Amino acid sequence: MAAALFVSDLHLCPTRPGTTRLFLDFLDALPGQAESLYILGDLFEYWAGDDDLGDPFNASVAAAIKRLVGRGVQTCLLAGNRDFLLGPEFAIASAAQVVGEPHLASICGKPTLLLHGDSLCTNDQTYQEFCREVRSTAWREAFLARPLAERHNEIEAMRTRSEEQKRLKPAAIMDVAVDAVDALLRQYAYPRLIHGHTHRTGQYQRAVDGHLCEHWVLGDWYESGNYLRCDESGCRLMPWPG
Repeated sequence: MAAALFVSDLHLCPTRPGTTRLFLDFLDALPGQAESLYILGDLFEYWAGDDDLGDPFNASVAAAIKRLVGRGVQTCLLAGNRDFLLGPEFAIASAAQVVGEPHLASICGKPTLLLHGDSLCTNDQTYQEFCREVRSTAWREAFLARPLAERHNEIEAMRTRSEEQKRLKPAAIMDVAVDAVDALLRQYAYPRLIHGHTHRTGQYQRAVDGHLCEHWVLGDWYESGNYLRCDESGCRLMPWPG
């Protein structure tokens, strides 16, 4: 049965070789399982710009995805809050279709809305203001104009500040806001919703204006792998390896 698979929040980096191996094994196993793969953000721990494809680790991940596409598995990639600087050169190197969010797709005949998920965490106003700043065209152009090594240092500093701030925030404020989820489902005519970011794996049924909507949240790959499989019979969360 033809299936679409969804993953998110792999946070790949050289210091987590176990996670990288899990993901590469997952890609190798895909052709027999699915016709498409959707990566919903934070494929990398961070991304400093497409000129970082000169790094052997980054190049190896792009090459693995390209091999998957070459075997006939359509691969779609959304950027996350850690790798929002992924651009057209990565798309070429990986042969993946890089799309903006939210992305509305037909998955096994059912309208399905895909996004990373951080835009739904609207109760965290400080974080949302930061996102608006760093994702502006002016900030992006200025940042990418800096030397690559300087960008790496700045990202590490931003990550340290972010972790310090997160320790001071209530856990609930970093979850998706119910009103933001409902508004998005209403805007897109009550589709199925799939995202990551919060790492709060599970299925959450949403009743909006009399419509019952599927709401799936993908998990991270810090300890083990996981994915969502959707086919004509429905969706289910699966461990990797199974």
